Amino acid sequence: MNVLIAEDELDMLKILQSYFQKEGFTVFTATNGLEALNLFYNQKIDLAILDWMMPEKDGISVCREMKKTKKIKVLMLTARETGEDEFLALSAGADDYVNKPFYPKTLLMRAKKLLQMESVQQLKDVSFDIASKCVWKNGEELFLTKTEFELLRVFNQNRKQILTRDQLLDVVWGTDYMGDSRTVDTHIRRLREKIGEDIIQTHRGIGYSTNE
Repeated sequence: MNVLIAEDELDMLKILQSYFQKEGFTVFTATNGLEALNLFYNQKIDLAILDWMMPEKDGISVCREMKKTKKIKVLMLTARETGEDEFLALSAGADDYVNKPFYPKTLLMRAKKLLQMESVQQLKDVSFDIASKCVWKNGEELFLTKTEFELLRVFNQNRKQILTRDQLLDVVWGTDYMGDSRTVDTHIRRLREKIGEDIIQTHRGIGYSTNE
């Protein structure tokens, strides 16, 4: 998942960048509204976290432009405390609104909720979303076929349990599949090339399992 954090307070920006990177996000940072829009137009951004009071272009204006242009989630940060501010932020298209000061872990939790990441599973350094079928390794998005994703999901559900080729064929390909069971080996080889060689272990003559 790609997150853009636009904040002119450099210490806060570094703290938030560190928290999100530790959770596997790819983080882009900006210190003013124009930098934020430049990144928005040149990168695939899933969530923008915008400070309201930024130089060059304020967060509300940036939010409006983003929402008119692409499908994106926006979370607004502000130190302003007037009762009308939340209404203005939501009216501009923001999906959530957080007052400063805040606890970074709480912001991270709200960001995950906006991105519907409750369905995200973790297997070693590979994260995958059951709902969207997106997969990431160390924050970088991977592109798996439908069969590769199903194999990953099945191995995650049966950690450390050895699964035979026939079991994998029944679960992933379906009980009516009439092809060669060696197709399992081919797909697992391709999956390993994408997610890394150290996640799925081969048990010769038996089948496959995860290493954890």
